[in-house]
Amino acid sequence: MAMNGDSCAKEEPKTRFSTREGVYTLMPLIEYYRPNRSNFSTNSVPLNAVHLSLVNIPDVRDYSERICLNIGKELYIYVYKGIKSGADMITQIEKKMFKTMNPTCHDFNSCHASKDSIPLLVGFNNGIITLHDIIRKDIYKVFNEEKLVDNTRVTCIKWVPNSRQFFLTSHASGQLYLYNEELPCSTSPPNYQLFKSGEGYAIHVCKTKSTRNPLYRWVIGSENSTINQFAFSPCNLYLAVVSQDGFLRVFHYDTMDLVGIARSYFGGLLCVCWSPDSKYVAVGGEDDLVTIWSFHDKQIIARGQGHHSWISVVAFDPYTSSFPSDDESPDKECFSTWYRLGSVGQDTQLCLWDITEDVLRQPIICSTVNIKSKSNECSNNGEVYNMTCSNHIGSNSFVNNHLTNNNNNNKDNETDSVPSAVSKYSPPSIKQRVLLSFVDRRDGGSASNKKFSSRSSSGSDKCNTSFPIRHSELEDPMKLIGTAACPRFDQCPLLEPLIRKKISTERLSSLVFKEDCILTSCYDGSVYTWARPGKIPLFMFEIAQFGIEEVLLLKTVV
Repeated sequence: MAMNGDSCAKEEPKTRFSTREGVYTLMPLIEYYRPNRSNFSTNSVPLNAVHLSLVNIPDVRDYSERICLNIGKELYIYVYKGIKSGADMITQIEKKMFKTMNPTCHDFNSCHASKDSIPLLVGFNNGIITLHDIIRKDIYKVFNEEKLVDNTRVTCIKWVPNSRQFFLTSHASGQLYLYNEELPCSTSPPNYQLFKSGEGYAIHVCKTKSTRNPLYRWVIGSENSTINQFAFSPCNLYLAVVSQDGFLRVFHYDTMDLVGIARSYFGGLLCVCWSPDSKYVAVGGEDDLVTIWSFHDKQIIARGQGHHSWISVVAFDPYTSSFPSDDESPDKECFSTWYRLGSVGQDTQLCLWDITEDVLRQPIICSTVNIKSKSNECSNNGEVYNMTCSNHIGSNSFVNNHLTNNNNNNKDNETDSVPSAVSKYSPPSIKQRVLLSFVDRRDGGSASNKKFSSRSSSGSDKCNTSFPIRHSELEDPMKLIGTAACPRFDQCPLLEPLIRKKISTERLSSLVFKEDCILTSCYDGSVYTWARPGKIPLFMFEIAQFGIEEVLLLKTVV
């Protein structure tokens, strides 16, 4: 989809936007950025996406949050004060400058942060990973220092949920690595033994005389297909991975089984997130579309069309979403389920989407997809080690049991998707017909295309029989067009954004939903705070409305 550059260039960034719950307002005094940024030349420093990491520190009364942002070759950590007070750019908690490498991603260990210890992981463009504590200055560790594990850019790094020592990293090489921060890395290039494999992925265990990092290596997708991002589900059981080959792959993290896939309409997928109840996955990427995938139905249920360029971040807003909790029945007539989703992109626009029940329950017109993968599981003393959902994700027992396995046995795992119902939709728009004709030309009316999508003599769509995903279909994504993994535009609901606003002059790279505000960042290093309706303090509201100079003058006169 071509970017409408003329309209975006002429439009001025908005400082306010309205939704059904009220008006969101940009807070001009709550802006985090690189100090003395007038000396910051974007031409001399290669720009990476500016990412945000926040952590809440328990047992701290005032300003209990910390915020970390990377800008060029620098890393900054500040006290985050929310919307109640302006940003304090003078008293930095920490500032790190790197001469030969750029920080590309970072993550606080939010589950085990305390007033005495706040561990922070940082990944770099040359594959190196560092761990340091912003409270305890004596803690500083470097992983993959010799770049023997992987010398490509670290694209995403996260602590394994509820774990003090395990963390997962992804690289531009298309590989994931599991580390234990208490263990050293190998002093020589690591040797790997195949532990488990399936269609489109393989998992290896590191073979060393003594236990060393990395513990596991996941090879996902085609050769050298960059893993752009991954995300753990809020229930801590599943792992969603998006890569440059355009696939979303969802794994059960404990059993390492592939439980679902989806495909972008074209191009790579760049970002992924889970709904707060772990029932849906949202992805965005180079097709300029926000795509919603249902975990229960194992299929794409909706697409959102509103951006004019690549989508950088998608994120669910848990504070304005409405869904039943685990102890509530979802069939209650009085309970309405809907989700608020946000997205930002390189078109400098913020889009908010409302995913309502009529969209969630809309039948999809496409053939169903089964995932059938033959996997190799290591056994201990001739017995297959069965990992169940009750195993604690990232636990010591899980890793230790796996490290003792030596032999391989074959085991078939099959996940059946729920059959889709048949329904009719309104005819596609002109833009959709152009895209559909492009896909049809690529398909060329082949027999495989007829297998995935058929029409009856009456003109109504019919679902085809389910079929297993084969390696040839993963290598040729066009064969998935018209299936539940990648329905056509006229086969699933097409969403329009609730709001679509240009909020920056630079490409946007972060979106974080807080209880009282929304945080966004862009490539020039600026971090903006948008106060939610009814959350602005009176003095800050006056500044947002009239400007700081007018407010100070008025108060001086009074």
